[in-house]
Amino acid sequence: MSLPPVFCSFESRRSTEMCSLINRHGLTALAAPSMRELPIEDNPAAVSVIRRMIQDEFPLVVLMTGVGTEALFDVARCQGLYESLLAAFQRTTLIVRGPKPATVLAKVGLRYSYKAPEPNTWRELLAVIDEAGVALSGRSVAVQEYGLPNLRFYAALEQRGATVTPVPVYRWGLPEDPGPLIHAIHSIAEGHVQALLFTSANQVSNVLQIAEQEGLSGRFRESLADGILVASIGPTCTEALMDQGFSVHVEASPPKMGQLVKAAAEAWQSRARGESS
Repeated sequence: MSLPPVFCSFESRRSTEMCSLINRHGLTALAAPSMRELPIEDNPAAVSVIRRMIQDEFPLVVLMTGVGTEALFDVARCQGLYESLLAAFQRTTLIVRGPKPATVLAKVGLRYSYKAPEPNTWRELLAVIDEAGVALSGRSVAVQEYGLPNLRFYAALEQRGATVTPVPVYRWGLPEDPGPLIHAIHSIAEGHVQALLFTSANQVSNVLQIAEQEGLSGRFRESLADGILVASIGPTCTEALMDQGFSVHVEASPPKMGQLVKAAAEAWQSRARGESS
């Protein structure tokens, strides 16, 4: 009797929940938490931009994530600038990438002017800006970053005449204990894993960094090319994987963990049936 396929999850914050979802489908879960969030409280770059926001230098502010918006407010609090920032935001056109930054704004009594529809990528965000006729030419736009800089989005804004200032309020680091991730990379390179589940674009760079550190970058890529099923939580994550040259076989819709596991399990079963026929 063959053993159930091994599905590797790179989810960190909800790793236990993710593995439970995998196991419920009769699969073997391999937990490989791949990152941790590192808020930047003493952040000269963010403090400088916040001061400029307060001075109304940015008529447009784009908030990409809920966590990042909260981190922006935390930086302001640490500097005694929180109330001034809220007052400035009441005078500013606020544009949000999705529901999470919108919720953070609502909690502090602020309203956004424009919000991207699902799947909430920078492309939908840009489309909303274009459709609303938001004037960008000659205007300064502050963009709250959400980990890796979104250079495509910045370039698109600049093509429309905007001057873009990124606001790096948090970054992603490797997990405090990289042991499980290192073990997973070795298992993948040795052909013991049948599927990879990515729940964040930032996971991709950390996974590749560990593979490089372990001297397994080539074997890791070869394993994926040899047929490991690659599943992505949504368009932004898919884009990050494709930028690294990886094929994405499954994308969750809607972008939820339960749907990701379900879709990956179904894709694996379909593949297995095809190979046995």
